[in-house]
Amino acid sequence: MHSELKRAVARYVENHGGLDAPSPTPVADVLVICSTQPRNPFRKLYKPSLCVVAQGAKRIALEGQTIDYAAGSALAVSLEVPGHGSITEASRAEPFLGLTIGFDVGLLREVLEQMANPPKPSGERLGAFVETLSEPVQNCIIRLLEIFETPEAVPVLYPAVTRELYYRLLSGPNGREICKIAHVDSHTQRIAEAIHMMRADISRPLKVEDMARAARMGVSSFHQHFRTLTSMSPLQYHKQLRLLEARRLMVAEAANVTNAAFRVGYESPSQFSRDYARMFGRAPKRDAMALKGLPVAV
Repeated sequence: MHSELKRAVARYVENHGGLDAPSPTPVADVLVICSTQPRNPFRKLYKPSLCVVAQGAKRIALEGQTIDYAAGSALAVSLEVPGHGSITEASRAEPFLGLTIGFDVGLLREVLEQMANPPKPSGERLGAFVETLSEPVQNCIIRLLEIFETPEAVPVLYPAVTRELYYRLLSGPNGREICKIAHVDSHTQRIAEAIHMMRADISRPLKVEDMARAARMGVSSFHQHFRTLTSMSPLQYHKQLRLLEARRLMVAEAANVTNAAFRVGYESPSQFSRDYARMFGRAPKRDAMALKGLPVAV
């Protein structure tokens, strides 16, 4: 089955994209990726998703945590978390092939509620883990790629196959982890609500008390659960969100350094430049100039 998944991804890339460029699909939350060479770490915000590898290997580095995953497996991300993504195995003879499938939390919750024996959330751990792709899960992914070849069929067939994919994941060995994404009262969902509030206006000064209240937790409990799930403190997370958004503004909207700094809540452009260089390894202006026109889907 793994060879079938590899062929399906390669066929989609050949028909719709090309080497070393992301291939769009009719669904905004699904992106097919191909690379003929390893890719250096690129910092981004990972959203709740299934990051599938059909050929090659990838790595994600969080604060103090490194996760490697290869062909026949996927990275399951249960909440928004900043990290460094890189492609570690790829060549022109055997390019990296993969795709990212964003989780529809509402649909996942529907499937969970309809299961006769739904999984219960397990104990807490980091909100990103490796999922070995079972044959039924791979079969669902292959069918999704086949559906994309007929765009008019997507509104009818994509939701049905996605429901099956979610059912297979929830029924699998990591079902107790996957269900946390949709379980209304799980710590993962509570922290996700607090992160959503933080992202709604990242230019505002961070008040941990307000975030803890949004997560329906005490401040000390909130700190503990937040660090377990994201591997960083709320303040570290907030700073990384601000800097990632500033980078996006400079690359995608051509904002200058001072404008980007103020728009994400910095009062001092010089402090912004120091924090930015510390996080990305080069000054804001140089980094933005280097990134323009480069593929960033890792």
